[in-house]
Amino acid sequence: MIGFVELEFRIYEAHSLKEKRAVLQRTLTRLRQRFNISAAETGHQDVWQLSNISLVTVSPSRQVAERELDRALHFLDSFPEWERVHTRFEWL
Repeated sequence: MIGFVELEFRIYEAHSLKEKRAVLQRTLTRLRQRFNISAAETGHQDVWQLSNISLVTVSPSRQVAERELDRALHFLDSFPEWERVHTRFEWL
């Protein structure tokens, strides 16, 4: 089972693209180290207060994939620098 989630975040603490990328780099590195997922910024690369992030995981069952993605979402929501404004799940 492949689980895919596309997220949009509003980054309140960023006042430039450099600050935005610093927040994203730090967060995505921690996310990849902690969870069995792939993560990348997939949209709004030139907008300093918005970011699209895509997460993907592969597992033997949907329940395992859902659990891993839910844990990753909870981790991302724990950062005060940003707010999740949109979430879209897909299952393949």
